[in-house]
Amino acid sequence: MSIGPEASITDERSAPTDDPADIRDTGEKAIAGRSLKQIAWRRLKRDKVAMAGGIVVIIFVILAILSPVLARLWGHPINEFHNDTIDPTLSTPKGAWGGISKEFLLGVEPVSGRDIFTRILYGAQTSLVVAVLAALVSTFLGSLFGLAAGYLGGWVDSVISRVMDFLLAFPQLLFAIALVSVLPHEIFGMGGRWSRVLVLIVVIGFFGWPYIGRIVRGQTLSLREREFIEASKSLGARAPRILFRELLPNLAAPILVYTTLIIPTNILTEAALSFLGVGIPPPNPSWGGMMSDALSYYTSDPMYMIIPGVMIFVTVLGFNLFGDGLRDALDPKAR
Repeated sequence: MSIGPEASITDERSAPTDDPADIRDTGEKAIAGRSLKQIAWRRLKRDKVAMAGGIVVIIFVILAILSPVLARLWGHPINEFHNDTIDPTLSTPKGAWGGISKEFLLGVEPVSGRDIFTRILYGAQTSLVVAVLAALVSTFLGSLFGLAAGYLGGWVDSVISRVMDFLLAFPQLLFAIALVSVLPHEIFGMGGRWSRVLVLIVVIGFFGWPYIGRIVRGQTLSLREREFIEASKSLGARAPRILFRELLPNLAAPILVYTTLIIPTNILTEAALSFLGVGIPPPNPSWGGMMSDALSYYTSDPMYMIIPGVMIFVTVLGFNLFGDGLRDALDPKAR
């Protein structure tokens, strides 16, 4: 039995095709690939705990940025005394819960009567500026020296590794206390608050880079033997190009994760230095300084200690939860 031209035409029409137009006509959907960023974002969105931590972080960042506006709307000037809100006998706020009212949303300080709400806002600004900028300094130095040590090897690796070991063994907090306490209160013409903020950024950032430097060095040691590095060398690529165009993009995920995890550590360090009296100088606001001042009143006015303590706890917890979720989302082995 012979097959005529009509049958062959029918077979050609019914045969499958890869033409996108034909796929659209038949109603079939092409499978779209996802980039690594899309996969990581999809994983992060599924992690409700990490998203909650991210929301907390965003809220505190907004509060820090808008602190002057929020203080004018719902607070009082930062160093304005309100003696009428203080019991003259006990030097504690009048009323329950540390003087919390519609006029003073978080109450007032003992003795002075300053608005705690305003000081909490400016304290958030100080803590986040110090923590974030110090983390960026640590990340920059750690990535730079970690890449150089891991890729170049030899005496460069030996020198950088010994420096990192020395700084990791050094008593960071004690040195920071000694250094900050002897520096002048005003540097480069800035006021006492921002000059001390600059000093804290430099000190905390400098002592924090060996931690990320070790991580970057270890990852670089494993990546420098990969095929794409050998291919770049065979094409004549020099060391700077390999370091910053080949290795650094592949290290972006661990660097980003560690940066988000070192920020809460910097918040605690700044609070500890202010608590010990060598951080942000009074009367400038700081969460650690407020907790230090509250030591004398924790029995008669516990809210004065609880409020800044809760702020530190919630901020650090939010950054840690978000950092853990980001680490899981960027893990290529995670399902």
